[in-house]
This record gives sequence, C-alpha cells and structure tokens, in this order.
Amino acid sequence: MLVSFDKVAFGYGDNLIFGGAAFSINEGERIGLIGENGAGKTTLIKLMLGRLEADAGKVFIKNGLKCGYLEQDGGYTSGNTVYGEMLDVFKEEISAVEKLSSLSAKLAVADGAEYASLAAEMERLNKFISARGCFDVEVKIKTVLNGMGFACMYDRIIDTMSGGEKTRMKLARLLLEEPDLLILDEPTNHLDISTLFWLEEYLQSFGGAVFVVSHDRYFLDRIVKKTFELENKTLTCFNGNYTKYKVLKAELYARRLKEYEAQQEERAKLQDYVDRNIVRATTAKSAQSRVKQLEKMQLAEKPFTPPKPPEFNFRYDAQPYENVLEITDLNLERGGKRLINNGNLSLKRGQKLALTGENGAGKSTLLKEILNCGSCIKVGRFVKFAYYDQESANLGAGNTVLEELWFRHNGYTQTEARAALARCGLFAEDMQKPVSALSGGERAKLALCILTCEQGNVLLLDEPTNHLDLPARESLEKALREFDGTLIFVSHDRYFVSAVATCVAEIEGGELRFYGGGYGEYSAAKKLEREKAAAVKESTAADREKERRENSYRSKKQRAEDERRKDLAARIEKDISACEREGEEINSMLAKPGVAADYVQVCALMQKLESVKNRLDALYKQYETVI
Repeated sequence: MLVSFDKVAFGYGDNLIFGGAAFSINEGERIGLIGENGAGKTTLIKLMLGRLEADAGKVFIKNGLKCGYLEQDGGYTSGNTVYGEMLDVFKEEISAVEKLSSLSAKLAVADGAEYASLAAEMERLNKFISARGCFDVEVKIKTVLNGMGFACMYDRIIDTMSGGEKTRMKLARLLLEEPDLLILDEPTNHLDISTLFWLEEYLQSFGGAVFVVSHDRYFLDRIVKKTFELENKTLTCFNGNYTKYKVLKAELYARRLKEYEAQQEERAKLQDYVDRNIVRATTAKSAQSRVKQLEKMQLAEKPFTPPKPPEFNFRYDAQPYENVLEITDLNLERGGKRLINNGNLSLKRGQKLALTGENGAGKSTLLKEILNCGSCIKVGRFVKFAYYDQESANLGAGNTVLEELWFRHNGYTQTEARAALARCGLFAEDMQKPVSALSGGERAKLALCILTCEQGNVLLLDEPTNHLDLPARESLEKALREFDGTLIFVSHDRYFVSAVATCVAEIEGGELRFYGGGYGEYSAAKKLEREKAAAVKESTAADREKERRENSYRSKKQRAEDERRKDLAARIEKDISACEREGEEINSMLAKPGVAADYVQVCALMQKLESVKNRLDALYKQYETVI
C-alpha cells in the first residue's frame, strides 16, 4: 500500500471541501479522479503529497515513497538543454558506467589482494548496472523524448520553450524518473493526438502506480481500472474505467433512490396509522408500537441529484445550399512556414468535420482562413458562419457577463438575455461579474452562449471543450449531435471527436487529407497507413541487407582464411578462459588463512599467478591481431 485515506475531511475555514474520504492506492494500480471544477481534486492531491494536513481522519503515506507530480500548468525552469536535462535523471547510472571503465583499467594491472578486492567491487557494480539498465540510458531517453514530441529539439534550451512545451518536458522527465506513484493533473491538455496515443501505450506498461485527474474520457477509458468521483463533498470509489463508472453510478443512484422512496413510503404508512389510531383506546397500544418503529428507523439519505448541466441549443434561420464549402489548391502559410501545400477539401450541408493534426500543423489557422473566406475558398450561398475562439479573445474583458451578451444581441430583453445565460450555466450571481474575472469554465460557457445566439448554419469551433467539466462536455456533445447544420471543429478531446464527427480532415506534413466516416474509421485508416509504412521500411531494410551481402562477396581463398582466423580466435578465447579460471583459483588459495600464514607457499603461488598473468597478456595481444 502506497497511500491510504481513513475518513479524511478537509476544509478552508467553515467551507468543507470534502469529508469522510476513505480509499487506498496500491502498487501498480491505475486510478482516475473526476469531479466538477472546484470540487477539491487538487486539494486531495496535496493531502496525498503531504503538502496539506487533514482536519479529521488519517492520511498514511508509505515511508520512502518516491512520488512524481505533474501539476496542471506546472512550469519548468531550467537553463539546460532538453537532452541534458534528461541525462540529469540518470546521474547514478552514468557514474556507474564510468566507474566500471575505471575499475577495468585498474584490474588489468592489479595482482594479489588488490585484484581480489577490485574483482569483488566490479561484481557488485555489474549487478547494479544490470538491475538499473545503465547501458540503456540513451535508448530510454530517446524513446521518451521522441514519443513526447521532442525528436528534433534535443539541443533546445528549456527556458526558451512555451508553457505547453515546458509542461510536456516535465512529464517526460517524470516518466524517466519512474516514481512509485505518478500523479498527473490534466496531463493531456498540451498533447496532440499522436503524442496522446504514445503516452497511453507507455503508461499501460509503466511499472509504478498512476493516479490521474483528467477530463479526457478517452484517456481515462484506456488507462484507469478504478474511478474516484468527488461530488457533493463526498468521495465515491467505482471499479472500472470512465465508461464503466457511468453505468455503475447510474445503477447506484437508482438503487439508493429506490431504497429512499421505499422507506419514505413505509414511514408514510406508519405515520398515517399513528395519526388515525393514537387517540382511540382500542388501538392506541398498536399505534404506540408504530411510533417506536418510526423512532428506531435509521433514516436513509436522499441520494444527491447533481446540478443540472448547461443546455446548449444551436439553431439557424436559413438553410444553405447543398455545397457548403469548397477549398481548391490552397497554399497556407504563417510566419514564413508553409502549413498546407495545394490543399483541397469539399464539404456538404449537414457534415460534421473534425480537423486533426499535430500541434502547430495549422488547424486553427485553417479554421480562421475559412472564416475569412480566403482566395482559394468558395463558400456556398446562404452560409452563415458562427465562430468559437478557444482563447475567448473576442470577449470584451471590461464588460460584465450580462453586458457582453446583451450588447451583441440588443434585441433581447433583459429577461431573455438572463434566461439564455442561465441555460448555459451562468446564473444570477454571475450576471454582474466582469468577463476578466471569470474562470476558464465560465468564459467558455459565456462564449458558447453567445454562439448559440448567433444562429449560424455553419459552426466553426476551435477547441470548444477546453475548460469545460465533464457534464458540460457531454451536454455540448448532445447539442452538436442534434444540430442539423454543418460543423467544422478542432479538438484534442478524442471522446468528443468520436461522438460528434461524421468525417475527418488531417493536416500532416503540409498535406490536407480527407477521411470519410467518423473517428473510428479514421483511426483504422491511420493504423493501416502505419502498418504499410512499417512494411515498406522493413522491405527497404531487407533490400539493404541483400545489397550488403552481395557487396561482401568473398573468394574461396578469402573465406578459407576467415575460417582459419575464426578457429584460431576460438582457441585463444578458450585459453584465455582457462587462464582466468586458474588465476581465480590461485586468488582463492591466497585468501585462505592457512595459506596466508605460510610464507613459502605464498611466494610459490604469487610466482604462479605472475606466470598466469604474463600468459594472459600474451594471449590478449595475440587475440587483438586475430580479430
């Protein structure tokens, strides 16, 4: 057991965050923690790390626990290069290899007791090197750096990186450190789809325990085996991934509600009997017994009903023509970098297109190019765009929430504006908040509310699920599935993409490729492409090997000479092994107390050892000439 909570409670002043939390984390477990923003997920992590003390209950942390923690936007400060920073993780391993080389040199000239001591030290060092995989350091570093998207950035100085890159760098270092417990707070926020797939595969084979807070339901489904939920100041544990948790939670709620309603019905019947019979002399005794039943009955608590999630409803006035969008021979550049070469894409009314690709590939840039109707982009008649910006940069920071919606749609009455905001999860207490003071989730809800009021028949959405909690994401998914207009969106949320997209376009290596069908078909097509590429690579490697063999053709005389040298090398290796065994036997004799006390015998053994050493030197020199 690594960490255990026993009826733990924590709050800030009179504000209880959660109470009665009880769970344990064991070696190798995979656990996901979910809950609304502000439910106390980060607080729970800080209690696990010992950074906060519980108000009640006990937190047990295993002595010597090696814990790695990736904060949600954990900065990383270092003047080191990317590769140099990763080498820093393996100081002991690198030092051990260097020490082994030094010991080997000393052993070559040592004799007697010094030789035995060095040999013992070398044996211990070899065991350490084998256990820690010291010779695999370079492979480990390159595997993680390449998987995390740093393949071409080994010499980059970390302090010059963006915030997202620094967070990825910290995660890469944590993976290499291989802690007993890896705690990840929203690890997928700054990862593109290819890196996400790699990270999921890596974590599935990770030796330590993993505790992850995430809104990425696809990630949770692939990684976790247990799901913890913080809701209504209570922690509930479910066995299974996110999809299984949804089923189990619904079953638990239905069971508790049924038990509560059955008890309420029974209490009502008992109370009704008491009310009708308590004053009658003939039935007062039986009524009194029912009063006692009511008093002894342990009241079942009504199961908590979560707050109603936001409701998004996308409508439009006029329907566009069948051909909504046509992109022909588009060359897209930004900052001197060519993002798309001769890109082509056509979209029909009602299609829902997901734009995918690595970070920086040009997805958001293409979305803005479509919005601005660039020269290579033809838009169908009666198309009305409505655009969602992932950074909410188009919101007026100085306006209040109500003003921001009202000024954009001044035909609304105040009641209509307030009702629209309330449907999207912004209530009376939020109306006079300045936009600049809103949380990320609140800003996203405001921007989505404005989007619903735009009544666009073609929606352009740039990362619409960022900052939304799970209920809000699921509500948005439902609304977009029911929307019968056209949709073009960028999202790293694969669960969201899978639920909404009817087709996919990928930007990769300057190409814009279209895939008909949803995310499942796209994933299958990409897998087939990778398999074909691997087959081509394997075929190319086989051709190179064949060419090498053909170029290394030798004459009969050359082959005979090679065989002779090979046989001679084998005989020398055999003689070397025999000499080394003889030397070990002599050293064993010298280590015996009875022999060490006999000066004459010691001298004879030392002379014999010297003779063996001279033979070994001669054999090694001969071996070098042969090979």
